[in-house]
Amino acid sequence: MKNCCGFLYISHIPNKQKSKRMIIVKKICLIPTLTRKKKKADEPQDTICKTLFLLFLFQGKPCSYPVIKHGRLYYSYRGYFPARVHQQFVYSCDHHFVPPSQRSWDHLTCTAEGWSPEEPCLRQCIFNYLENGHTPHREEKYLQGETVRVRCYEGYSLQNDQNTMTCTESGWSPPPRCIRVKTCSKSNIRIENGFLSESTFTYPLNKQTEYKCKPGYVTADGKTSGLITCLKNGWSAQPVCIKSCDRPVFEKARVKSDGTWFRLNDRLDYECVDGYENRDGRTTGSIVCGQDGWSDKAACYERECSIPEMDPYLNAYPRKETYKVGDVLKFSCSQGRIMVGADSVQCYHFGWSPKLPTCKVKSCALPPELPNGKRKEIHKEEYAHNEVVEYACNPKFLMKGSHKIQCVDGEWTALPVCIEEERTCGNIPDLDHGDVKPSVPPYHHGDSVEFSCREAFTMIGPRFITCISGEWTQPPQCIATDQLRKCKGSILFPPEGRPAHKIEYDHNTNRSYQCRGKSERKHSICINGEWDPKVDCKEAKIQLCPPPPQVPNACDMTTTVNYQDGEKISILCKENYLIQDAEEIVCKGGRWQSIPRCIEKIGCSQPPQLDHGTINSSSSAEERREIHEQRLYAHGTKLSYTCEEGFEISENNVIICHMGKWSSPPQCVGLPCGLPPYIQNGVISHKKDSYQYGEEVTYDCDEGFGTDGPASIRCLGGEWSRPQDCISTNCVNLPTFEDAVLTDREKDFYRSGEKVAFKCLSYYQLDGSNTIQCIKSKWIGRPACRDVSCGNPPQVENAIIHNQKSRYQSDERARYECIGNYDLFGEMEVVCLNGTWTEPPQCKDSQGKCGPPPPIDNGYITSLLKSVYPTGSIVEYRCQAYYELRGNRNVVCRNGEWSQLPKCLEACTVSEETMRKHHIQLRWKHDKKIYSKTEDTIEFMCRYGYRELTPKHTFRATCREGKVVYPRCG
Repeated sequence: MKNCCGFLYISHIPNKQKSKRMIIVKKICLIPTLTRKKKKADEPQDTICKTLFLLFLFQGKPCSYPVIKHGRLYYSYRGYFPARVHQQFVYSCDHHFVPPSQRSWDHLTCTAEGWSPEEPCLRQCIFNYLENGHTPHREEKYLQGETVRVRCYEGYSLQNDQNTMTCTESGWSPPPRCIRVKTCSKSNIRIENGFLSESTFTYPLNKQTEYKCKPGYVTADGKTSGLITCLKNGWSAQPVCIKSCDRPVFEKARVKSDGTWFRLNDRLDYECVDGYENRDGRTTGSIVCGQDGWSDKAACYERECSIPEMDPYLNAYPRKETYKVGDVLKFSCSQGRIMVGADSVQCYHFGWSPKLPTCKVKSCALPPELPNGKRKEIHKEEYAHNEVVEYACNPKFLMKGSHKIQCVDGEWTALPVCIEEERTCGNIPDLDHGDVKPSVPPYHHGDSVEFSCREAFTMIGPRFITCISGEWTQPPQCIATDQLRKCKGSILFPPEGRPAHKIEYDHNTNRSYQCRGKSERKHSICINGEWDPKVDCKEAKIQLCPPPPQVPNACDMTTTVNYQDGEKISILCKENYLIQDAEEIVCKGGRWQSIPRCIEKIGCSQPPQLDHGTINSSSSAEERREIHEQRLYAHGTKLSYTCEEGFEISENNVIICHMGKWSSPPQCVGLPCGLPPYIQNGVISHKKDSYQYGEEVTYDCDEGFGTDGPASIRCLGGEWSRPQDCISTNCVNLPTFEDAVLTDREKDFYRSGEKVAFKCLSYYQLDGSNTIQCIKSKWIGRPACRDVSCGNPPQVENAIIHNQKSRYQSDERARYECIGNYDLFGEMEVVCLNGTWTEPPQCKDSQGKCGPPPPIDNGYITSLLKSVYPTGSIVEYRCQAYYELRGNRNVVCRNGEWSQLPKCLEACTVSEETMRKHHIQLRWKHDKKIYSKTEDTIEFMCRYGYRELTPKHTFRATCREGKVVYPRCG
């Protein structure tokens, strides 16, 4: 009995480095006498050896059942697994996927490292057409991961400007479609007074470029440069550089615009501050932005007054060429004439006021009656020139204007106005150690209340306080009588036995004294340590104020009466004008202070809209229509809101127009809701007694029921939105499908969410899911069964098919047998794979065939060994790692003989031990190479402290067929 010898090809990955996969070829000889104790006499030698090798190979690491992405095994019976090393299985791939060999089917091999190939099925992409590009002359096929460069027509490109396509698991990326490449050109842009800052001439889609404006010009948004973008329809915008003027510096003026830059021909209005005017003598002006900048300087100068034309008998002093704002000019009449009008006027920012007097004389009749007021003087029949009458307003009324009128040359000056004061005063202020006499609120303008101090306390200050425009005047104080301070005497008091200035006087003591050279006596009272009035003989010069000015746009004030220091006059603006700043002018130091301004009232545009609310209107349809149209509402207009049903107003429902702006509007707040409505077959997930506006509640339907829409309702202003009904969600009437049947018995109904499984009939295979699902009384999904059977197997010349049938199921096989003296080349069986037969064998004449290719040292063949190879067959040899192949790697079977075999030349291994013995080391520190191929050069050098013992050239050694000659050092 001969030994059974063969070659074992083992794939090996050292240290799990996949990039260094090695194929190890081992020659194995098995001795039948040691392996098999008994054998049949008629059993051939090949069968015995085959059995021995199968027993040996099965000792390798088995492979578990493979899961093939985008493919499946033939005869994929679980009983075949785990599979032994080198065992093969036929598999096929899904549509659009192929094995790496690109055949319709291939073998999956169990190796020591697992299944090979690792990716059995790869996507196959077909390149046969390129939209808007150059199409290949013939159909080209590419495997997953491969890339092809394409050429689009001029002006076209692949998606995202790419020029290559990659075959991916889901197909071509990007798709084979060239789209027009949008570009923008500089020639399409003309920038007047500007320029493009980049040198590029054309720009791709979505590319931005910067343009700049010349000095003195800006973009539409006021910048010196801007950006434009190349879009599908061209440039995003035509750049514009417009002439501009920067915001000027204002001198003593207020501008009426917040802008920081201005376009050509823009007008900028300004207003001078009080007491100043421009060169034209006006308090307002405007400048215009022109090609050379602003048309003028926005400057205001301190206003001056000059002496106007006067009555020829009127003298003015002091005499000057010009007068500043605030200067007072006094008058007198000559030749015994009587002055008619004010005896002095004051220079204001709006000119001289009041009117200049004349030198005439005429008496006046009875003064006019004042509505809501009365005269203080006794009635007379006639009033002389310059005679004054004073007025006071009735309770609850406030005086606007001078409370004095004067007879001026037979005419009374303008009356004041008594207007109703709606503001009332709040609680009476508390007085420590004092009481107030009982009174009944509300307290109107002009109402007074009286205070009194308790026993042992003395009142300091006025006994009465008065309500003035919603505010109480200053209340008195109650101070303990025994704590009242005394007043020191004065040397002006007459002596009383001892010097008066050394005497102290009690509170409320009244003393009189006489100044030198004066006949009248003065009186002063001691008030809590202070004399009132102050004891003094110095003559205080009383500075009277001229008659009050006529404020522009204020009611006429023609009085010519001079006013004492501290007197006040309330100013009333004309209709449609509103007072700004202080409402009163005050006489102080001989001049009127705090001059107000009367500005024109500004109306308001449309009132603010209110969610869930409308503006109340009158019953007039015309007025109701005006509410919704664009109109201007006068200053002071009041409008009220009404909320829709289910909403209530949150605060005051009235808004007021004030100088062009409406006051803050109220809000319409939704009313809360009670319990949500009941629905059949459903309950509320969270129940409360009350729910706020906008709050939602959700219904939970009973089992087997659901809603056909949102299951929640919302509180909408006291009422709930309409809830959805809980309807049955069961499914009935199970659908039927062609070529598929149920896996279980059919039921009367199915719950929502329940799944039903189907299976395909014979000769059909399921594509996708095999289940459908009941979702809210509707069936979702459908199984699809595809015919994967095959008809008659392919015809093979000189061959017959055993047990041939007219139809085969997928994975079913048909076996061929050659007739006569023909031998079978290829697989003896074909497999029906998804409706397609695998490649059939051939029956050929056996003359000229070759046996298995001979092995070579340190090498292996890349394909599986066969027992017979037809003439013309080619096998490929490869060397193990670090061995170099010499000769043709492909050998050919010709007339029963293999062509010349290649050789695998052994690599040189540098021995660390030999280098230590020879006292040498590798010349280059970075050179860590242990293995070197034939003809590679290896450089050595002596170790530190040793010298060369062999010639210089020996230190540059060459690897020759696995051997290297080492130099020596000593």
